[in-house]
Amino acid sequence: MAIRVAHIGTGNVGSIALNHLISDPRFELTGVWVSSDEKVGKDAAELAGLDTPTGVAATNDLGALLAAKPDCAVYCAMGDNRIPEAVADVLRILSAGINIVGTSPGVFQYPWGVMPDKYIAPVEQAAQQGNSSLFISGVDPGFANDLIPFAFASTCQSIEQVRCMEIADYATYDGSTVMFDVMGFGWPLNETPMLLQPGVLGMAWGTTIRQLAAGFGIEVDEIKDSCTRIPAPDAFDVAAGHIPQGGQAALRFEIHGMVKGKAAIVIDHVTRLREDLCPDWPQPAQPGGSYKVEIVGEPSYTVDICPTSRKGDHNYAAIAAGAGRVVNAIPAVVAAPPGIRTTLDLPLITGKGLFATN
Repeated sequence: MAIRVAHIGTGNVGSIALNHLISDPRFELTGVWVSSDEKVGKDAAELAGLDTPTGVAATNDLGALLAAKPDCAVYCAMGDNRIPEAVADVLRILSAGINIVGTSPGVFQYPWGVMPDKYIAPVEQAAQQGNSSLFISGVDPGFANDLIPFAFASTCQSIEQVRCMEIADYATYDGSTVMFDVMGFGWPLNETPMLLQPGVLGMAWGTTIRQLAAGFGIEVDEIKDSCTRIPAPDAFDVAAGHIPQGGQAALRFEIHGMVKGKAAIVIDHVTRLREDLCPDWPQPAQPGGSYKVEIVGEPSYTVDICPTSRKGDHNYAAIAAGAGRVVNAIPAVVAAPPGIRTTLDLPLITGKGLFATN
């Protein structure tokens, strides 16, 4: 019997996840929630870029979506700049007895040691009340810096450091909220965007560092971060909008999980808007962008992850990978005990049912 699933959010990630839900016979779509008035009433297929209508019309009424009593909700609404609203949605959905897989709010990928217990407890209580589970993931933070490192680390005799990198050209990424409001591209360098406010990097990727530490059985004493911002040498346009001369055009940040004074776990992001910027910074393993996991130990590893897609470039492929990670987790999350679930306690998700035979 198909798992009944509602879908929330149809932006860059959400539209791809919705396409997956409609196309995958394991799932039955019960409803779609949208945030913009112009999408209300549109068929889910249109919002997912598909031709055959589903008969499911989009709504902006979350209550109506929950009234259909789906087994699970795929939550892809924006969470970066609306954390309180996203958390309120999560509490409401879990309390209603509906499991959640999602790409936001990212702080619940692994909140322990990152958020105060007073913010985690209500989510756990709502899950117990509804006998429901929550799993937040994606690509980064997500499988590229939890599942992949754990898989390779499982073959080591000893480990000294794990470094997870995203190296990407974001020129074709058209999410203006993330690009401008969150990451600060195009901003004067004397203004600090949301992502680079004190403590935000450590919270956003602290979930990854704490989860890796828990899996490795080590205690992180401190999380440190640093960043370098590079101005545009001249004005140019990207998919998300205009970058003025002198506005931020490249960004590199690192988050270090410190153990006894040493950086044991490192998250390293190298983001450019043009290939010619910062040639001395690390370069991707394929044109446009890639992910890299480096393990220093015995044995040591360098793992390049190069997402590609028939439907778009490296940015599209990475978004599709993050969406696929949460959608494919639905059966395991529906079967899981109530509460916040993570990569550490879900079974290995193998891609069962996805193999094309025709």
